[in-house]
Amino acid sequence: MARLFYSLIDQTREFLHAAETPAPSVGEYLKKEIRQHMAGWTEEEETKRLKLAILNNLFNVECCVSGTHSMDLVALAPFGEYAVLPGLDCTFPGGYQGLTDRIMASLPKDVMVFNKPVKTIHWDGSFEEASAPGETFPVLVECEDGGCFPAHHVVVTVPLGFLKERLDTFFEPPLPTEKAEAIRKIGFGTNNKIFLEFEEPFWQPDCQHIQVVWRDTSPLEDAAPKLQDAWFKKLVGFWVLPSFGASQVLCGFIAGLESEFMETLSDEDVLLSLTQVLRRVTGNPRLPAPRSVLRSRWHSAPYTRGSYSYVAVGSSGDDLDLLAQPLPADGRGAQLQVLFAGEATHRTFYSTTHGALLSGWREADRLIALWDSQAQRPEPGSELGSAPPVPGSRGGWPHPFL
Repeated sequence: MARLFYSLIDQTREFLHAAETPAPSVGEYLKKEIRQHMAGWTEEEETKRLKLAILNNLFNVECCVSGTHSMDLVALAPFGEYAVLPGLDCTFPGGYQGLTDRIMASLPKDVMVFNKPVKTIHWDGSFEEASAPGETFPVLVECEDGGCFPAHHVVVTVPLGFLKERLDTFFEPPLPTEKAEAIRKIGFGTNNKIFLEFEEPFWQPDCQHIQVVWRDTSPLEDAAPKLQDAWFKKLVGFWVLPSFGASQVLCGFIAGLESEFMETLSDEDVLLSLTQVLRRVTGNPRLPAPRSVLRSRWHSAPYTRGSYSYVAVGSSGDDLDLLAQPLPADGRGAQLQVLFAGEATHRTFYSTTHGALLSGWREADRLIALWDSQAQRPEPGSELGSAPPVPGSRGGWPHPFL
């Protein structure tokens, strides 16, 4: 079933430049092909049902990969545009904080400001600052605590889920209609991890993955039981993490509305439900419960409101490119006032950390190119000219980017 499923996934990537597609979504295409394959299945009914149950698990795995509730929401035509970065996944021993610490180590001290949530980005204006008499700034960043930061350039890297929720209040004047529509159309879903810590492993030493398959489930059925009764059935399984000291840890993945519902439960409720799942799938009613649980809550987090983006039905890679375009878009007034980075602005690496990182470098290069062009521009009345100051510079260091 895995060979069948991933061969069909490979087929979905072949419609990138097709004049038309056989279905609007990845999910609908997969189900159409599976129905055709089912016509050739000759096993007894119980085996056929088990095959469909395994395929249902693989659909749920793909929902985790795409960060969506259902593959029916993921557009088929642009699906092949996503690119897999060569090489192995890298796990930082100290977490992602280690990456940002290394980036910050290259900056001068005391240029980073923390715990200043932004309320509104005012752009296309003319703002002044007492410490810079005679200088005007086209952008003013207003914080929730009333503080303000005038700036020549602002790079916005907030997650797409935050932009979707704050679209009507986060920018003043509002974003151009085309960019706002792109934000609405691009998909943004939730994929959470649930870590379970055990006193002793109940799995074999060579076990790497515990796949959870529920009988009588099928990707071809649209049954939607109440979330409180069956949220855990969306859990695709557990990965066995390397032992660390005395800790034995399983990491589960769950996506979609069930994942968002899981965030509303207490740790005790989650631990109880997953203990019951593990006792059922192992056939051991006395299996010891995990001693602790740790989980992400990406949808509940106010500054993310989900995990990462996908190209939804009704959108395309053009929408990601449109989201990445700086403001003002028509070339009037001061250039590059508001720039956009983040994983949802990278056309081929969306949903990834490397996509987010590369998008930040892209916008930095865009600003460097602007500064270089200004430095090379002759001043009126000067044969050779002289380089104007870096926009917003103070003592040689640019005005803070937010």
